[in-house]
Amino acid sequence: MPEETHPDIGARIKEVRKRRGFTQRELAEASGVSLSLIRKLEQGEKTDTRMETARRLAVALHVPTTALLVHHGEDAADAATLDHWDGVRRALLAPTLTGPDEPPTLRGMREAIEAAVPLFANDKFAELTAVLPGLLRDANALVDVTAEGRRVRGRLMQLAGWLMTQTRQFEAADIALARAMDDAADRLDGAATASTECWLLMRRGRVGEARELAIRWADEAEPMRMSRATPDELSAWGWMLLRVSAASIRDARPGEAESALRLARSAAVATGREWAPGGDFLRAFGPVTVALKAAENAMVSDRPDLVLRQAERIPKKGLRPTSNNWNRHRLDVAQAYVSQRQYADAVGVLQEVRGNAPQWFPSQRYARDILGQVIAKRRTLTPDMRELADAVGLPM
Repeated sequence: MPEETHPDIGARIKEVRKRRGFTQRELAEASGVSLSLIRKLEQGEKTDTRMETARRLAVALHVPTTALLVHHGEDAADAATLDHWDGVRRALLAPTLTGPDEPPTLRGMREAIEAAVPLFANDKFAELTAVLPGLLRDANALVDVTAEGRRVRGRLMQLAGWLMTQTRQFEAADIALARAMDDAADRLDGAATASTECWLLMRRGRVGEARELAIRWADEAEPMRMSRATPDELSAWGWMLLRVSAASIRDARPGEAESALRLARSAAVATGREWAPGGDFLRAFGPVTVALKAAENAMVSDRPDLVLRQAERIPKKGLRPTSNNWNRHRLDVAQAYVSQRQYADAVGVLQEVRGNAPQWFPSQRYARDILGQVIAKRRTLTPDMRELADAVGLPM
């Protein structure tokens, strides 16, 4: 069952703080959260706060983040995004089962999906809005419902669920991923879908549910014997461990996060390199992927110094420049630079990410938040800053 949001985060903080024997000032000193903000939360002047702030308070109070704040996720897609993806969403939510005179064939569907994969992998959002509705309609009209037909259809639903999660269209992502799970051919297919489901839950702030799902699927995907595990098996297991780690660090469970990350490193070492089962970019896993996620954990833990040290050791040749894992990592690096007051370096990284993924970058609220912090510290803005602000829709 989904966890319920506490109706008043301030009341919950006050309750746990008193149970732990902290004064407001002591909690501020232990957590690094300002005394003023703690007072405003407890007095009801503020009724919400950032996940990062909730995690700091939870660490200081020795409770999971979910004990203070459960459903604190990102906002769903805005009106402009919903309008942009309307055709895709309608094809997914309300599929039209009547198709052309000749229904799609399994071979044709497989070839069409594989031709579209580079569009997903390279964040070609404009192109996807054109081709994806037809693919979704064909998938629903597919006559071949054999195991292979279900696998092909499930592959498309995995991609659609990932894309809808990426663009914060959470209801549509739920539907696509549920269909992908129904069509999963084996535990490896199931784990790939569950990995995206974990990401979707975390984006919605449901870190406790994400952690439980990741643990369950990590157990399901764990190879019987590491010495005989295939790269595909190691990839599935490794990704679920990374999801356990990501959810745990956000839920103020650093020991559990590090244990899962350590196991993921073992799986990556056994894999030996970045491995994408069947060429599937969503399942790509290896030492570089683990290093990127370790840096992400460090940023969540408010360790910008560690993020920057780890970033220096990550080989840039391990992943494609437009990989979402890589671009997301570079945003962590930009945030780390901001935390260290190295604003020019942060702007340089944001420009780099925009150049690598021009269609992906404008939809990243993380990038907008980072740039907002930079601009707040500057009296005058450079042309580069103004250009970036326009790209992410930051009011000037």
